[in-house]
Amino acid sequence: MVWTIATPDGIGSWDRRSLQILPPDPSARPPADDAGEALWLAYYRAIFNPARLNVRLMQQHMPQRYWANLPEARLIPELVAEAPQRAGTMAEQAPKPENVRWASPSRYAAIPLAGGPMPTAADIDACRRCALWERATQGVCGRGSLAARVMLVGEQPGDEEDLQGKPFVGPAGVLLRRALRDASVKVDDVYITNAVKHFSWEPRGKRRIHKTPAQREIEACRSWLEREIAHLKPKIIVALGNSALQALMRARLKIGEARMRDDLRIGAARVVATYHPAAVLRAADAPTEDALYRNLVSDLRRAMRAASDDAKDDPALGASSLH
Repeated sequence: MVWTIATPDGIGSWDRRSLQILPPDPSARPPADDAGEALWLAYYRAIFNPARLNVRLMQQHMPQRYWANLPEARLIPELVAEAPQRAGTMAEQAPKPENVRWASPSRYAAIPLAGGPMPTAADIDACRRCALWERATQGVCGRGSLAARVMLVGEQPGDEEDLQGKPFVGPAGVLLRRALRDASVKVDDVYITNAVKHFSWEPRGKRRIHKTPAQREIEACRSWLEREIAHLKPKIIVALGNSALQALMRARLKIGEARMRDDLRIGAARVVATYHPAAVLRAADAPTEDALYRNLVSDLRRAMRAASDDAKDDPALGASSLH
């Protein structure tokens, strides 16, 4: 492209044929717009999302003192002014509930679970149903008592889990085990797994940062989760967070609402929804963290109590071993 770099010490100018080094000139003008700039402006307009507009945050990321040198800056006032109307149009054109491909919890309860043997660590590690395996160290299989009446389902392995090949061994796992102790539950009495079996992440410097798995990745792992459930036959499944709840129920349910429901089932198991331990760790302040943690402990205690009640009602299960 044609370009000019003007500095207090001199000017460099390229016209696609020759490079000129010129003395400082306060009256020097930048080159005229070209096809590349027009393409960039069209692209910027296309990716501008009016539904997520936050003018204050935009000004922090791109201070206005730089706008004079940015071609796209002249579009911003127009795009900001159009944002409310465009966002309203987007909402009106969103898929209607009857067109969204989600089964209701009650309908899903009647769908048979995928059969097959209990998946092994080698099975999970060899899975190629989605692209997550390409950047993961290894697949992470569930762990715990194969006689457990309670299954805990998280979202996906984190950085530590990916390296060690075990579920919930990182900071969220430490907090989960503390919550189990506070709920008077032995970790050996439960089975712990994840809805997605490979670590989904994005780089940030030298760190690998958790990235929420996509719906296609949740669906790709679904048969592994179903085989775990079909083999264990748990009485209670605890969904830790939104992704786990979505994977289990194939429905968009909010944790705050789902916690109050006792009609959620997958197969013969009742589903108890609660917050993911990572949500507790990410709380904005101490009071919020304390409230989320107390809710997590309360929900774990409620799940264990429900499993114990089911055991008492079913003589074939014998006495409860949960404490």
